[in-house]
Amino acid sequence: MTKYLISFPSEAMMITDEELPIVSAEAHAVIEEAKAAGAYVFGGGIEEETDPVLVSADGSVSTDIYPGSEIKGGFTVLELPTRGDAVEWARKIAVACRCPQELREFMYDPQS
Repeated sequence: MTKYLISFPSEAMMITDEELPIVSAEAHAVIEEAKAAGAYVFGGGIEEETDPVLVSADGSVSTDIYPGSEIKGGFTVLELPTRGDAVEWARKIAVACRCPQELREFMYDPQS
């Protein structure tokens, strides 16, 4: 089976404070559904208050991250039999989160 990344940048989720508890509950319900289906691998939101660092091949650490690599928002990794299944799960997450989701496929790695 293939692993898929379903994600959105934090700016995409434009909900009110009043909507937040409802959206949160609905999003968690989809995650619970994915867990019950045996598809859930990992998910969460990026901690945006903590700056990323770049750890170089020589072990040095700097705040100069790759240009264009800033990651914000939430993501879910699911393991599914087909891309069509992944699209369906992305649709469920999009509906629950009230925002479009990006879908990416991980390359196969026999060691993972």
